[in-house]
Amino acid sequence: MQHHSLRIFSGSSNPKLAADIASRLGVELGKIKLTRFKSGEIYVHYEETIRNCDVFLLQSLSHPINELFVELLVMIDAAKRASARTVNIIVPYYGYARQERKSAPREPISAKMVADVLTTAGATRVLTIDLHAAAIQGFFNIPVDHLTALDLISGYLKTKNLSDVVVVSPDAGRASMAEKLASKLDSPFAIMIKKRPAHNESVITHVIGDVEGRTPVIIEDLIDTGTTIVNVVEGLKERGAKNSIVCATHGLFSGPAIERLDHPGIEEVVVTDSIELPEGHSGRFTVLSVAPMLARATSIIIEGGSIDKLLGDAGI
Repeated sequence: MQHHSLRIFSGSSNPKLAADIASRLGVELGKIKLTRFKSGEIYVHYEETIRNCDVFLLQSLSHPINELFVELLVMIDAAKRASARTVNIIVPYYGYARQERKSAPREPISAKMVADVLTTAGATRVLTIDLHAAAIQGFFNIPVDHLTALDLISGYLKTKNLSDVVVVSPDAGRASMAEKLASKLDSPFAIMIKKRPAHNESVITHVIGDVEGRTPVIIEDLIDTGTTIVNVVEGLKERGAKNSIVCATHGLFSGPAIERLDHPGIEEVVVTDSIELPEGHSGRFTVLSVAPMLARATSIIIEGGSIDKLLGDAGI
């Protein structure tokens, strides 16, 4: 299907996903020059006209997050100054989302700051997937389409014909997400209670629900260092559970996370391509593509219509 006003450009974070979305929409991925001065300053040049076009910029705020964030800002500014009709940003993974509230005095609310800066730079719409906290949508004064990969993940799990499944939330914050996945899989769910002595560290204290003799499906919005997931897996094994299937929308995989997740208690790690998976991972990892969902959402934004079905259970 041709969209004559549509232009899709990719930042440095995930050009494969951007190219797949463009292909599904029947358009060429836009030509853009992204370079660095010797000082490290970012330079952007659109190598085709975008005047009066609906421009979509894809950039996941993954590693290196600050570099990619500034690159996206410069891309937005360049598009605005080139007289684009709209500047829509596709941010499959919204970085800084874990800093969405103050949990101690004198802390920032960085997720709100990022929203303010993106809007001030000239973004007119945000398209994102499985925010760490759904309330982040309210940090923007422009439209936000908050999609979910839950249907994608549940659809894949159903093809495996698993038995004796229990969906596990690694903490109380993911309980709603776990409950929805459990409903889709027609299975019970359990909640892990943990405490965090420091960032990226956790200690499991209690498990609410029956996991003994069952196959746990652990559901998260993101996996960062993998430390919490390994603690959850080991805690479940101690309580008589079988090997776990770990599912998450966003695979950040910081540091030795991929090696850490190559754990004997983990049968499979299922993530999406919202963040490009680095090379060198084992066959334990399964990557599901969010390109069809993002392409459909982009088409609806351009042509009009309801995006309700894609929003689905994004209130997590």
